[in-house]
Amino acid sequence: MLTLLDTVTQLAAATPVPTPAPTLIADPPWLNAGDTSWQLTAGTFVGLQSIPGLAILYAGLVKKKWALNSAVMCFYAFSIVLITWSLWGYNMSFGTQWLTIAGQGFLGFPSPAIGTAQEIGQAVIPAAAAALPPLRFAGSAMIWFQFVFAAITPLLIAGSVLGRMNFKAWMIFVPVWSTIVYTVGAFSIWGGGWLSQMGAADYSGGYVIHLAAGVSGFVAAAMVGPRLLADRKDFEPNNLIIALAGAGILWLGWNGFNGGDPYAASQAAAAAVLNTNLTTAVAFLTWVVLDYVTGRKPSLLGGVNGLITGLVAITPCAGYINGYGAIGLGAAAVVVVYFAMNYLSRYKPFSAVDDTLGVIYTHGFAGLAGGLFLGLLADPSMSVTYMTKVAHGVTSYTPFGSGTGLFFHGGLTLLKWQVFAAAWVIFWSGLATFVLLKLIGLVIPLRMSQENMEIGDVAEHGHEVYPSDIPSLGFPNGVPGYAETGQPATV
Repeated sequence: MLTLLDTVTQLAAATPVPTPAPTLIADPPWLNAGDTSWQLTAGTFVGLQSIPGLAILYAGLVKKKWALNSAVMCFYAFSIVLITWSLWGYNMSFGTQWLTIAGQGFLGFPSPAIGTAQEIGQAVIPAAAAALPPLRFAGSAMIWFQFVFAAITPLLIAGSVLGRMNFKAWMIFVPVWSTIVYTVGAFSIWGGGWLSQMGAADYSGGYVIHLAAGVSGFVAAAMVGPRLLADRKDFEPNNLIIALAGAGILWLGWNGFNGGDPYAASQAAAAAVLNTNLTTAVAFLTWVVLDYVTGRKPSLLGGVNGLITGLVAITPCAGYINGYGAIGLGAAAVVVVYFAMNYLSRYKPFSAVDDTLGVIYTHGFAGLAGGLFLGLLADPSMSVTYMTKVAHGVTSYTPFGSGTGLFFHGGLTLLKWQVFAAAWVIFWSGLATFVLLKLIGLVIPLRMSQENMEIGDVAEHGHEVYPSDIPSLGFPNGVPGYAETGQPATV
């Protein structure tokens, strides 16, 4: 028989002990959910431009036997740059100033950016902190966003050397180029270095990314040498629909490319997105019209060249010019690139270098044109602004990043520094790429073997884009031996 004490003891044992409510840790006061969300989303848009965007664009544009090689080059570059960027590249581009020459800052200190403090602490660009309002997201969001820009740049270079560069040489080239070329340009213009201090502007990478990639790709194409004569004569795209899908991903992915660079979910981001699409649409249409005017057919390839030209040209200008400037830029930049690709290409040095996909034109010339037109079209009323505080129902904004072009009575000052910055990027990208490839060539051949160039993907990667066990694809001229015996021959 249970005693009263036994009953109470059993009841107490059967009653669950309430678990203390977890202590909620409030977000730090500097963190803004909207800015953080947009920064991560914009970075993902840019990442999609690389994989699968450029990977499938290249795979569709090249000859069938190079479809996998071009895509693998893209995936490799994206992967390796993430590692080098996290371990030293980010802080070389956006960290504390380290290398100075004659008092001018060229580089940040090479150190890892993936420690606890930098990943969850407030994002900051030390050398540019005095000019920037406090950023309202974590350092990891900035590291991710800037990584996808660093990653896409060598992918653009790949377009110049498709169809003949030794993949092992590419594996060495990408991380070293990213370390010694990209970081210098990024710090000099974006990280608070000397060109930004002088007054040069590059909203999202017309110089840092596209001009650098165009020049480096051209130098690399010259040093690796041309494709096989048979490939140069017959390099028909193997799948234009796939290429078109890649081009579409590039177009809409560019909303993150330019829309993320105000570092805030702001009116400046919205203006940059709209301007980006205006310029691109006009550029596409202008290329089509020029094809008709010059007696050509308005081909899909031409249209893709047009839209890429527009995307690249607006990149240095997106948040600095108004919509009318964006429309004018789309037409003007295409005229420059169209002339260069179709007429200037007939003369040396351009005629002497086999730039597979014409990266020097659609990225080099287009990036240069956009940067120079900024010196003409920059509207001081289109300043990038950041919300600083809300007090008594009134929101205060800090203007930042405005520029005044020649057409807005700004004189030649901005244009002068745009010319100077372009000259520096061309010089450094060309020289450093030349020296780097010379050194790599001492260790491993830059160029595939003759046999591998003749075979293509199977020789380089062990398989091909359309498996040869599918008769209609593997043997477009008929399965060997089938007509005589009724059965496929043994291969």
